[in-house]
Amino acid sequence: MSITMGEIAYTNAKPFFYYLDRQKLLQEGVQFEQDVPASLNRKLEEQKLSGSAVSSFAFGSSIRALSLLPSVCVASVGKVRSILFYSRYPVDELSGRRIALTSTSATSVHLLKIILQEFYQVTEADYQTQTPDPVKMKEQNDAYLLIGDDAIKASWEESDWFQYDLGELWYAHTGLPMVYAVFAVQNDSFQQNESTWTVLYQNFLQSRQKAERDNFTGMAAEYSQQLGGSSAYWQEYFRGLHFTLGTKEQEGLLYYYHLAYKYGYLNEAVESLDILQPGDEVHYLF
Repeated sequence: MSITMGEIAYTNAKPFFYYLDRQKLLQEGVQFEQDVPASLNRKLEEQKLSGSAVSSFAFGSSIRALSLLPSVCVASVGKVRSILFYSRYPVDELSGRRIALTSTSATSVHLLKIILQEFYQVTEADYQTQTPDPVKMKEQNDAYLLIGDDAIKASWEESDWFQYDLGELWYAHTGLPMVYAVFAVQNDSFQQNESTWTVLYQNFLQSRQKAERDNFTGMAAEYSQQLGGSSAYWQEYFRGLHFTLGTKEQEGLLYYYHLAYKYGYLNEAVESLDILQPGDEVHYLF
């Protein structure tokens, strides 16, 4: 049977996808659907995808129907460089201000709200969801959030506004990594397509390993041509990210879920992560 895997249309998850042999995987029954995180989240919730690289918030929202592929994620310890918050005022002076949120993400939007509420006591703000457009966002708001390639491109431009990196703010106040994306799978799909998921998972690990062994050189050169910026910038960007869901990443993810539940963004507390491990029904992954 075939599976459809969601692929985040941003550079931060590319190490897992860049070196895949897609033609071979197609023969194995794997199809890919690329989209922005918010759309992938919705499609996974509607069971239009067998699995996906999705925002961490999406997994927390559908915890009962999904499991996590082990050892794979997109995270940072400190700066992430692709989730940026611009503000006319210092971050602790935003109560009552108009703040534009990007329409393309769930994890980052809730991360911003959590940071403002938990660490800066910004309990009331006029949040507006907008299509990412730095010029319009700046004209119409007191602050705005950009993610992904939109944020990266904006960071190359001069700005007289305060610029905050949400990964850096999170780490400064928690001392923990922030996990932005995970690889979630429909439980039913795992049971029905064991061998196909095994092949895809192994290919994700191989693509990541090849990107890291290459020091992200090939990826950096390609994205420098496509999106701008120097190859050195892109290498530094990828080296600043963590692509392994280790113990500290899990701790950071659970604390994010704890705060999301505390402030009413999740309807159900997430106290543990259903990560596939050797010895359970999907031991074949290892």
